[in-house]
Amino acid sequence: MRQIISTLSFIVSLSSFAAHPVEDLLNRIDSGASQKFVIIQTKSPTDFFEISTVNGKPAITGNSPVNIAAGLNWYLKYYPHIHLSWNNMHVEMPDSLPLPVKPERHETTATQRYYLNYCTHSYSMAFWDWNRWQEEIDWMALHGINMPLAMTGTDVVWANTLKRLGYNDEEISSFVAGPAFQAWWLMNNLEGWGGPNTPQWYADRAELQRKILARMRQLGMDPVLPGYSGMVPHDADERLGCQVSGKGIWNGFTRPAFIKTDDPLFERISGIYYDELTKLCGTSKYYSMDPFHEGGSLEGVDLAHCGSIIARAMKRANPDAVWVIQGWNENPRAELLQGVAKGDIVVLDLASEIKPNWGDPESPSPYKRPDGFWPHNWMYCMLLNFGGNVGLHGRMDCVINGYYKARQSKYGATLTGIGLTPEGIENNPVMYELQTELIWRPEKFTKQQWLASYAQARYGASDADIDSCWKKLSETIYNCPSGNLQQGTTESVFCARPSENVWQVSSWSRMKPYYEPQHVIDAAALFVKAADKFRNVENYNYDIVDIVRQAIAEKGRLTYMEMIDALTNADTLAFDSASNRFLSLIKGQDELLNTRP
Repeated sequence: MRQIISTLSFIVSLSSFAAHPVEDLLNRIDSGASQKFVIIQTKSPTDFFEISTVNGKPAITGNSPVNIAAGLNWYLKYYPHIHLSWNNMHVEMPDSLPLPVKPERHETTATQRYYLNYCTHSYSMAFWDWNRWQEEIDWMALHGINMPLAMTGTDVVWANTLKRLGYNDEEISSFVAGPAFQAWWLMNNLEGWGGPNTPQWYADRAELQRKILARMRQLGMDPVLPGYSGMVPHDADERLGCQVSGKGIWNGFTRPAFIKTDDPLFERISGIYYDELTKLCGTSKYYSMDPFHEGGSLEGVDLAHCGSIIARAMKRANPDAVWVIQGWNENPRAELLQGVAKGDIVVLDLASEIKPNWGDPESPSPYKRPDGFWPHNWMYCMLLNFGGNVGLHGRMDCVINGYYKARQSKYGATLTGIGLTPEGIENNPVMYELQTELIWRPEKFTKQQWLASYAQARYGASDADIDSCWKKLSETIYNCPSGNLQQGTTESVFCARPSENVWQVSSWSRMKPYYEPQHVIDAAALFVKAADKFRNVENYNYDIVDIVRQAIAEKGRLTYMEMIDALTNADTLAFDSASNRFLSLIKGQDELLNTRP
């Protein structure tokens, strides 16, 4: 008996020293860094973090691992000026860390902080391994994210569901999309494209998703899992004998069908789907579903009944679950929302900084709603990136002004948080820092006030030329104005098909000029002046390539205009000069980008 008691005491003593999830995070950033901090988790009905001093060390206190991680990130940025970013998630921290003069506390009522877009998983993440996912989950925690979209392995769930419905491997392969196209498949827009997926792929995805979910939950996040909203293969009416709508073509692709929610098979199929999803992922507090995304026939569909049935299927998987739905264009329709009880759904206003649909009477959105998403909860989201395209771009004033305007409006009562909903990531880190800090700043601020501290945090020290560069960028390329519905960055002329009339590159970008290319070139020249001072700073080295890359693209657009003028005037010498410079700019940009992985 004495030996048993001794063993139990030893186990208890070990458990009392078990690492906190944020301590593990610190050690992934810099091995042994957790020894330089005091991490304290305490119970509180209010989401908060506090930075203080305990036993001569910086102490980060919060009421959840995610909030503590957000506090750690705040400390690192604004005390020792260490900025962890996609390009720089591992640093060597100094032996002696600065201590706050007095405790600094931040609270927020934004309890829901969503991250990712179906497109992000395809455009940026399709082939990530566990090491890359670990870094991304740490990035999420440091930025306060507690509702990440976790759709890895959903192809496994669908393959198993279809097997139970009698589909063979070949039929499953013709329905389940390949990795880089699963976003548009899971949003019910296409099927089968980019496959087939191998058995090893499915096995790898299942293992990876289990690791992803375990880490997210360890850090106190509630993963958002893809739920079931009625998607079936386009031939399900023939194969399964169910009633369907929505068959057709989306941008040239065969579109999946939508099983009518009053068909008895809806309950059976949704039950199988959630059973397979739960086997792989467990249950979740949140499920993402987007019926009728970017089209789909509504003929014969009772939207209120549809919303009710989809929510009911979700709640059979978890009675406490909440439906997360993208507010994009006309979706979700008001009639569908009427079929869902308040509290059972939260709407992502997917592009609040571009075309807010939350009820802003001054919104330039063609889909704006006078009553917003009332009475349902909603989140203020920044989309920013379309198509995974690379380029400096942002709407700093729109992001700041729009958030505080929304919070102070009558719809602020149902505003539960923020979202980052980019189609592609690993670009424009400044905008993500700005958006994720809004919730911790109760008083409205200006971009000029914020940028000086951002630059110091990002590069480790202040510099007048860098500050001037960021001021110029914030007034031009990072300040796309309200009313301009451009979708993402101003596209590089280098990426366009050769033509005498090049403006935008993609068919959908809606580009409109909102800054002078020369201003970006001038900003880049200012940034380069600080090279000797910051040549050993990783974040500076990343940004100098990115900013100069943009400047070269802007010079390319100006040079292209010279070529067209020469062509119009039949000036052969001028055309030869401009075209040679244009080609040398393309080569120079290639050489510049080749300096970094």
